[in-house]
Amino acid sequence: MEAIATECLTKYYGKILALDDLNLKIETGHCVGLLGPNGAGKSTTIKILCNLIWPTKGKAYINGHDAIKESTKALRYVGAMVETPEFYSYLTPNEVLSYIGKLRGMTTQGLKLGIAKVLETVKLSEWANTKIAKFSRGMKQRLGIAQVLLHDPPVLILDEPSLGLDPRGMYEIREVIKTVISEGRTIFLASHMLREVQEVCDSIALVDKGKLLVYDRIENLEKIFKATKIQVQLLNPLEPKLVARIEKLQNVQAVAAEAKELSISFKGSEVEQAQLLAMLVKDFDVPVVSFRTSLEALEEVYLQLVKEGN
Repeated sequence: MEAIATECLTKYYGKILALDDLNLKIETGHCVGLLGPNGAGKSTTIKILCNLIWPTKGKAYINGHDAIKESTKALRYVGAMVETPEFYSYLTPNEVLSYIGKLRGMTTQGLKLGIAKVLETVKLSEWANTKIAKFSRGMKQRLGIAQVLLHDPPVLILDEPSLGLDPRGMYEIREVIKTVISEGRTIFLASHMLREVQEVCDSIALVDKGKLLVYDRIENLEKIFKATKIQVQLLNPLEPKLVARIEKLQNVQAVAAEAKELSISFKGSEVEQAQLLAMLVKDFDVPVVSFRTSLEALEEVYLQLVKEGN
């Protein structure tokens, strides 16, 4: 049984089509990113799943229960953070979570243990009794995730969890999500940031203007564009003649050299990538500092699909 599923999900706001016949199936234990630009239909999808708005037509299911007609059953084991979380600034994390837990019907003992656990997970234990007025935006986002985790739900729905954060805040949120993923939960994460979904999700659903463009595992999406971008950091810049020789190697489609960095468009398997690295070091005596695939591959897929969908 799928943890989350949608069937022909459609939503109009007046005459504006926000969601166009969305069909998704998310298996238990997977982390799926709903990726798209602003206005693509991501928040609309999340709000329908959380029974905050109703679809114009179609169905949405969580753990086999209709999210609209059986919302109590569907959402009982779901933790959701929709848009930016806000809290009363005069309360502390302990007070906020205690209140939320009581609304959830948690026992006093269960609350005590649960609050301590989730604050440890989001790295806010030392701030447990500090008023939220003193919190940064990133800390509030982490408290929002603590609130989501409090009743130990197997399914998490997160809407733009890193929205508006600085690089440090984004990193902290990603690390929290990775910790949660390691616990075997199902996560459905809406985002417009490529790095966020690539680092934490195993599959991506690309949407634009309410329509699903493609839904697949990340590695399969990258294969849509047969060339993988490989970034090679060098100890010293290379001579143009050596760059030209590298460009003629098997499976190499193009090479761009800039100062101490090479960007190689490469068509080949991981084994062939390893062979390329060995050849650069042993045969060409290239002083390689690092050798890694680039985010650009997924970015090209995304931009091309969005362009084709227009």
